[in-house]
This record gives sequence, C-alpha cells and structure tokens, in this order.
Amino acid sequence: MLRWLIRLIWTLTVFVVLAVGALFLMPVDRIAKIAADQIQAATGREVTISGDVSLSIWPIAGASLGSVTLANADWSQQGPMLEARDVRVGIDTSALLKGAIRIKHISAESPVVRLETRADGRASWDFGDTATSSSQDSASAGLPEGFSLDRFAVTNATFVYSAEGAAPISYSGTDLSLTLPDQNGPLEFDAVVRPAETPIDMSGRISAITSFLSGEVQPIVFTANAGDSHVSLDGRADLSGNVAGRLSVKTDDTDAMMRAFGLDGPGLPAGLGQALTLGTDVTFTNGDRVSLRKVSADLGAGNAVTGDVDIALTDVPQVTASLSAAAFDMSMLTAQDSRPENAGSGWSRDPIDASGLGAFNGEIAVSVGSLDLGIMKLGQTRAVIRNERSRMVVELRDVQAYGGTIAGEFVMNNRSGLSVGGNLTTAGLQVQGLLRDFAEVTKISGLASTNVQFLGVGESLDAIMRSLKGQGSAKLAKGHIEGFNLDQLMRTGKLQGGTTVFNELNASYVIEQGNLVNTDLFATLQDFEASGEGRIGLGAQDLDYLFTPKALRLNKAKGGLAIPVRIEGPWADPSIKPDLKAALDLDLDAEKERLEKKLKEEAAQKERELKDKLQREEQAAKDKITREKQDIEARLKAQEAEAKRKLEAEAQKRLNLQTQQGQSAEDALKQKLEKEAGNALRKLFD
Repeated sequence: MLRWLIRLIWTLTVFVVLAVGALFLMPVDRIAKIAADQIQAATGREVTISGDVSLSIWPIAGASLGSVTLANADWSQQGPMLEARDVRVGIDTSALLKGAIRIKHISAESPVVRLETRADGRASWDFGDTATSSSQDSASAGLPEGFSLDRFAVTNATFVYSAEGAAPISYSGTDLSLTLPDQNGPLEFDAVVRPAETPIDMSGRISAITSFLSGEVQPIVFTANAGDSHVSLDGRADLSGNVAGRLSVKTDDTDAMMRAFGLDGPGLPAGLGQALTLGTDVTFTNGDRVSLRKVSADLGAGNAVTGDVDIALTDVPQVTASLSAAAFDMSMLTAQDSRPENAGSGWSRDPIDASGLGAFNGEIAVSVGSLDLGIMKLGQTRAVIRNERSRMVVELRDVQAYGGTIAGEFVMNNRSGLSVGGNLTTAGLQVQGLLRDFAEVTKISGLASTNVQFLGVGESLDAIMRSLKGQGSAKLAKGHIEGFNLDQLMRTGKLQGGTTVFNELNASYVIEQGNLVNTDLFATLQDFEASGEGRIGLGAQDLDYLFTPKALRLNKAKGGLAIPVRIEGPWADPSIKPDLKAALDLDLDAEKERLEKKLKEEAAQKERELKDKLQREEQAAKDKITREKQDIEARLKAQEAEAKRKLEAEAQKRLNLQTQQGQSAEDALKQKLEKEAGNALRKLFD
C-alpha cells in the first residue's frame, strides 16, 4: 500500500512539473489529460480528472484539480479504488529552477480509498508491471535525485477494506499527514482514524524511506493513542510487512481501547486485563506468525505475568506459551458470580459464558507461586493448559494446597454445551481450610488424602453442581469435629457442644445428580469407634448424615454403648442432635444380633453333640465288626486245624506211619521215605 501511495505522489509531482513547463504552450484541459495519462501509466488503471483545473507559477508552482478518480482492479466490484476532490499539488519553484524537486504540499479533501483482497491472494492495490519504467524506478529503487516532500495531507478520508467472504470494514473521518524533508532521510507521518466514536491519534517514522522502498529493513517508530490508552512500537521493519521490536501497551480500560479500534471488547474483569500494562519483544513474520519474548504484563489487582508466547494467526489462532507469576488472584471470577448472596442460598444461576474456550487452540505452561481461585486457594502451582476446539484440559503437575498436594486433571468442554469434569488426587490436605473456602464449613478438621472422579453438565454453576456424578474416597487423620463432645454424649446422653477428636476416618462414596452418598464411613477415636452413612447435597448445599459413635469401654457385655447422632440441614448451619429412633433401632438390631448369635451358638453346640454321638456310634459299630471278624477268624483257624489233624490221621493210617511224640505226620512221612530210599540204594549195590 505504501508503495502505490509513493507512486501516486511522484506521478502527481511529474504532472505539476510538466504543467509548469507547458503552462504557456497548451490549454489547461490538455494539461489535465497529460496528468491523467501519467497517473494511468504509473498505475495501469484508468484515471479521470474532472472539474476545474488551475495552475500557478510563483512563488509555488502548483495545480488544483477538481476531482480525481482511479479505477480499481478489473476483478473488483467495489467501485473506484480512489476518489478524491479538490486535489492540490505545490512545488517550490526556486528549487525546481535549480534542478531539484521539492514538494511543498499535496492535499486532498474527503478522498475515498477502496481496498480489496481475494481468497486466491489477489489484492486491489497490486499494480503489477503496468507502470512506466520511470515510475517503477521511483517506487522500487528509491526516489528521484533531489526529491523531497514537505507535506502530504488528506482530510476526512474514508477507507473501505473488503476481504472475500467477509463483511466490508469501513473507517471514515481519517486525517493523514506525511513529510519527507530529505529523500535519503526519514518519512514521518501523523494520522487520526475513527473506527468508532473515540478517535485514534497515530504517528510514525521510517528512518530511510528510499532504502525501505528498495526492500531493506529499516528502523521504525509507531505510536497510537486512543483516549487514555497508548500503544507504541520501536523496532525494525521491511516493505513486505515483517516487523520486530519492543511493543508497549498501556490502558486503563481494555474494552474501551478495543472499541476505539472497532473491535468487540473482551469484557475482562479487574485483575485479569481490564486495565493492562504490557511490554514485550515482538516479531511478526510471514504475515501470520507472532512471537512475543520477554513478556511483562501487569493485569491489575497485583497480577503480573512474565513469559514467552508464540501465535500462528490461522482461522483459530494456535498459541504456544510459557507463563509465570509470583502470585495470581482469580477470586474475582467467583466473588460475585459463584458465591451465593447469603450463606446457604445456593450456587449462582447466572449463565456461564464459556465462548472464550473457542478463541484459540494450543498449549500453555503455567507456573505461579500462589493462586487464589476464590472458592479455594493454592500454593506453588505448575500446570499445563491444553485447548483444542473448545475443550480445555488443565493438567495439574505440581500443586501445593492447604499443607498438602493436588494432582490430576480438570476439564472444561464447550463443544456441545458446557461440561466440567476431572480426576483429582490429594494428599495431606488440611481439610478445615479447604472446606471453609469451598463450602463455608468450619466444624471438621484433619489431614485428608482423597481421590475423586467427577463430571457435571450445565450452563450455570448451580446446574453443574446439581448434575454432578462420579465416585471417590477419602481418608482423614488426626482431626476433630466441632459441635458436640462425644465423650459427654456417651456418659450423659446429652449433646451440649464441644469438640470430638478422632484418630482416623475412612470413607468411600458415589455421586449422582449432585448428591454424594456414603455408606461405609469408619472412624477410630480414643476408647471409641464410629460409623456413618448418609447424603451430602453438593448441589443443594445441604446434608442428612447419621454418625454413630460407640464407647467401647461402656456396656462391654453388649460390645459397647452406641448413641447415633444425626447431622442435617444446610451447610452453613447444620443441626447436630442424638437420633433416638436410630438409637432404638440400633438397640433392637443389637438384640437381634445377640439372639441370632445365641441361636447360632446353640445350633453349633447341638451340631457338635450330634456329630460326637455319630462318631461314638460309628466307633462302636467298627469295634463290633472287629470283634465278629476276630471270632470268625478264630473259628476258621480251629476248623482248619481240625481238618488238618484228621487228614494227618488218615494219612498215618493209610501209610502206616508211626509218629514220635511231638512229631507231625509230615515229618514222619519224610522220615519213612528217606529210610525206604536208603534201603533201595543199598539193594542196588548188594
């Protein structure tokens, strides 16, 4: 854009020089035609000069044109690129006689400039190669020898910018002034633009415009002031739009500053950028990448942030950042919106605007010394925030809180309605401080270690809390419960305030529709133990819980004395009183348990007696069988001996055996056979 502006200025200057030389040689309308041809040759666009044209010679050579129109690109449908009336050009005559071109002034009233871009990259201010060689030299390789410009001014200008597929942007009432005292020196400008009601005063300086137009990087200075808001840049830039330097921003009202630039205000609260003081080294390259280094931002309310940021200017900006702060206060987000006006009146029903989750994608690493969230306070905190398509995940890597630690992740999802969820683990937290900050409950203390998984859906904090579901567990050590003295309750049956100290407490729970339900609470105390079950209304901010302590040293015959205590009502002021019905039910249950135990013992005794009887009868039967078996075996042995005796007698009789006393028939038979065998052998040898 600057290139074609310089080209236009130079062409108008050439026209004046030609006009002065030809003043007495041709009519004024002919001079106007020459001027139009010169501008058309420089831009490649049709030029129309109409209205009265007048010339002057001394002391300033110049021309006054009624109106000038410069055609737009042939593909544009927005109308002429430039329309201007009462265009005046003045040249120092004495300098011209010496061969130097010193422009005293160029001015125009109420010009209209229409700029347009297409999705394919075409821009209406790109004149291509249509300019004459002399004009090309002046616009690209520098300016003619001796060229200078005292003042170029337009007043009440209107700029219209149209990007294909987007609504046109129009700025009216713009005033612009340029000066170039030396062709090798700086170009300085002042401007007033009015995108909205508050005018923006801008000024700038390019150190060497000739070198800048030749494509060299040059030092630049730029400032913009809108009311009490100030923006400045001190750095270097080139003609292609690459910029690097120190950017400073200071405003007491960010919304007002954004509106002054024709943009919607972000509606930031105090302490989170409603007032802003920013300093950073900025680099803008390739038209779509912004790098911020050594960022130092004061967001108000004592919130100061330092770090580095990289932004890719895509349809949805891609952000990568590393930020740190000594302390950061975000309590303003919950001080009015999330807290009930009166204790116990419930969570806020105001709609939550989570549209900011769609403002960027990317990853931000955060490290703060302390973090005040309003509903809870954290110490040293390291976290990584990842955002993708309106779903933000906050990964808690190292969080110190209430004397303990918190780890896990917290999720906000606004892709199809707002939902929040998380998976968090805590260790060693001072539960009294946590419950005091989060729920205004101060009667329970102890060291807590917990884990919880939860999910809530809704467009307000009240809706989210009432929709919560999930599960978790908790373990408390070395704590106390204020509001009743357990020892006094057990001794007298009266509840008159005081404090109950416990050694350990364990519980698990489930969450459905904003109600936390627990059935297995178990606590140990000195000479006591206690159980509990009931409901804690996370959405309704109420509770109905039965806490049953048992004095182990009292009524030992019945396993200890138990007096249930019911805790119910709003969180802010619950009632704590003995539950007589539960106590009666507990006694009945204990008696039932005792009777059941007695019946079980009697049944077991009878079973043992019957078993013993069966064992005795079984043993007696076994003994009888053994005796009968022995009798049978004895009779069989006797019968066998008798049969053997008879057989031996029969054998003796038939064999005519003579037995000696104590000799068996078998031995007698052997003796007889041996004797007969010996006789037979002797006969063989006789």
